[in-house]
Amino acid sequence: MDRFRMIFQYFQSNSESIMNGICGLLALASVKMYTCFDFSCPCLPRYNMAYGLGIMFIPPIALFLCGFILNRQSLVMLEEWRRPQGHRKRDLAVIRYMCSSIMQRAMVAPVVWIVVTLLDGKCLICAFSSSVDPEKFVGFANASPVQVQQLLAKVPCKDDELMRNNTSRKAVSRYLRCWSQALGWSILLILIIAAFLARWLRPCFNQATLLQARHWSNYIDIEQKIFEETCCEHSRLFAHKCILHFFESMRQEIKLHSFSLPREGEGAEGEEDLLWGITDQDQVNKLLKMWYYEKPPLDVSQVTQR
Repeated sequence: MDRFRMIFQYFQSNSESIMNGICGLLALASVKMYTCFDFSCPCLPRYNMAYGLGIMFIPPIALFLCGFILNRQSLVMLEEWRRPQGHRKRDLAVIRYMCSSIMQRAMVAPVVWIVVTLLDGKCLICAFSSSVDPEKFVGFANASPVQVQQLLAKVPCKDDELMRNNTSRKAVSRYLRCWSQALGWSILLILIIAAFLARWLRPCFNQATLLQARHWSNYIDIEQKIFEETCCEHSRLFAHKCILHFFESMRQEIKLHSFSLPREGEGAEGEEDLLWGITDQDQVNKLLKMWYYEKPPLDVSQVTQR
């Protein structure tokens, strides 16, 4: 049990590890969805391209939005960008670092989907079978232009009656699949080279700025978590105090029914320390408003001097 608690505390305190895990799960989910997806091209000249390109690019958009939504730092970044400056200046370098980190993680699953579809080749064959030059293939020489377009549109449908006896269907299919796989491997190679250059050229730039941006982006995330935890604890204590005051005001009625009340001052000292003298709803709302509009500066020198 202690081991599971330690693991939970580690992931709770390390949002970066959580987001890397979520990105990996989204990437695996994209591959699994594509393998389980029943791809059936309409084999019609007007609909092939829309269907093929739609299958290739619409799911990546949905996966990108899912990665953006599931990333907790996206909400923190937007709140930091929209928050009034107050007593704390807004550091654009930190916001850019957070945005770059969010975009990189959110793009993993969409890129995996696009690369997998290109390596498989079905989407590209369905989308561009009608755009192939029929003069490159012998089987379309004796057909009229309208028949050629219909035959090319039915290239992805190998079970169609018109394409069973056509010798050029496999040639067109191999031609488009070759281009699709070449494009997929090219994208994968470009991404690997870009990651390699980003990894090995990073030490050539100013590391102090990067460390500062990373430190304060983590600070903003942790500050928001601690603030939410403190609000929950304060809400619990304030609710407890309000309930005690309610039963205190109902003392006479409760005595008639022989209920026992807690003694005065029991547990009040610890609550008073945490409630900081807050006694009503308006004071709580005022403090929350001050936190949003006038966040305190990042300076604890006055506290240490005390």
